[in-house]
Amino acid sequence: MTIRRRVALVLAVAAGALALPAVAWAHAALLRTVPLPSAVLNSPPPVVLLTYSEAVEPRFAIVSVTNAAGKQETAGPPRRSASDADTLVIPLRRLDQGWYLVYWRVISVDGHPVRSAFTFAVGPNPGPLPQFPVPSTSETAATPSLVTARAIAFISVMAAIGLFILRMAIARPVVRRVSGTRLRAVSIAFGVAAAIALLATPVYVVMATAQFALRSSFDLGNVLPLVRDSAFGRGYLDLELTFALFVVAGTIALRVDRPERERRSIAELLSLGSAFLAAGATLLIPGLAGHAAQTSPRGASLLADWLHLAAGSLWVGGLIGLLVLWRSFPVARRVAGLIVCVPRFSNAAFVSVLVLIGSGVGAAVIHMPTLASMWQTSYGQTLLVKIGLLAAAMLLAAVNLLRTKPRLAASAKRPELGSGAAALLRRLVAGEALLVASAVVAAAVLSSLPPPAKALASTSNSIGRVGPGPVTEVVNKNGYRLQVQVTPNRAAAVNTFSLRITRGGQPVKGASVLAGFAMLDMEMGKQTYVLEARGPGLYERDAPALIMVGHWALSFEVTPPGKQPFTVLFVDRANG
Repeated sequence: MTIRRRVALVLAVAAGALALPAVAWAHAALLRTVPLPSAVLNSPPPVVLLTYSEAVEPRFAIVSVTNAAGKQETAGPPRRSASDADTLVIPLRRLDQGWYLVYWRVISVDGHPVRSAFTFAVGPNPGPLPQFPVPSTSETAATPSLVTARAIAFISVMAAIGLFILRMAIARPVVRRVSGTRLRAVSIAFGVAAAIALLATPVYVVMATAQFALRSSFDLGNVLPLVRDSAFGRGYLDLELTFALFVVAGTIALRVDRPERERRSIAELLSLGSAFLAAGATLLIPGLAGHAAQTSPRGASLLADWLHLAAGSLWVGGLIGLLVLWRSFPVARRVAGLIVCVPRFSNAAFVSVLVLIGSGVGAAVIHMPTLASMWQTSYGQTLLVKIGLLAAAMLLAAVNLLRTKPRLAASAKRPELGSGAAALLRRLVAGEALLVASAVVAAAVLSSLPPPAKALASTSNSIGRVGPGPVTEVVNKNGYRLQVQVTPNRAAAVNTFSLRITRGGQPVKGASVLAGFAMLDMEMGKQTYVLEARGPGLYERDAPALIMVGHWALSFEVTPPGKQPFTVLFVDRANG
């Protein structure tokens, strides 16, 4: 394949979406509560029970139960139910008559905080619902400090792996082919990147754990014992251990390697294979411990995650390594050394970019439910920034491929071209490395944001937007008149959902009505409730379906007697 055809192929495929696939579909959704939201109880409950869609760690759960005066009524910290790992138990003092606010905050398995609130009352005459001061029900893991720490950790891990590959598989022949050249500087760069990664990864875990526990990162006495209490923390500590094994194996491989010999010894091959296996395991850990392992199809998501990280590591580490080689080669041998290294890296980088694009497109197809979510959601907007950065890096790579590489090759016969080509290479590679590193930072932001929910794909069929506040809408469909009501349309409360169906002015009896609720701001699964017939043509249900503040896909699937079913869908905004 010619150089121009390669460049054309890369640019054509690069029009697709690129994404580091460390993203999540699942978040901890509150499924059931005891007492029910807005319930009025005849006697005070001894505990509050909160059942989630996944097991959450009690030590990171914050649950407060306060009365109208703001007095705390919990009798102890949350604990896991002995009979259900997904349920938290919060012991209470003896409650007096009146209204109470339950505010909760938990950490999902993927490290994303989720929070909300609801009320209940102890009767028989609790009085009117007071105006509780409700804490914020929104929180993000994409804080500047956490994103910075995450980006440093990943850039250094990827750079170390890429530098090792460059040293052991790409640049190694230069010592044999060009006298006076050495690879010691690349080995030192590998050690520096590895040291930064070994330090940055636990620092990031401590910072994230401190945010989970709402403590200072410097409160190590209280934060360090909590590090392994979250699946997120355990995963990143496993990453630290696996990467440390890679560093040890890589250091041994560097020590025993003799690049002046064309054939490797058995010891060299064994040490090199061990290092590559440890590197592969290191790049697999983020997917296993994070979002890719929770994404369906799991196997495809994990493979895409691993391929994307592997390709990105080769690219970013190789670019850094080329800059190190450019600086470390003796001036008189610089062009000759680059003539050996640049074409070999160019071929490897070309394959890595294709893998990067393919795995990124695959991940984007899995995670982006609609094209419009690319610019309508924070996740999609961040993804577009990342795509722009990688596209710019690919343009610089294309210039290198089309101009610098041929000039270096031609300098063997025309030496006057060598110094200019080497200078151009340094500038382009430096810019390319900066852009790729910036793309990793954008990926760190991506992995801290919840991706668009699958339910967004269904909103193209919505009748319209409703809320906040009580909803009364009239829709005509398939010859039926449908009057939809949602009262009071409040999140974390029991709402009344009613649908009145008439045809030709007459109520439609005996219909089947199924109400569906899907969170649009994050993936939390879909809830369904059967609306019961409570009068001629009137179908109702009281349910705590809107469990969080935000946008919901609210659907009514209607099956008239003896007729084909049809569905009406609204995008509802539920406030607290």
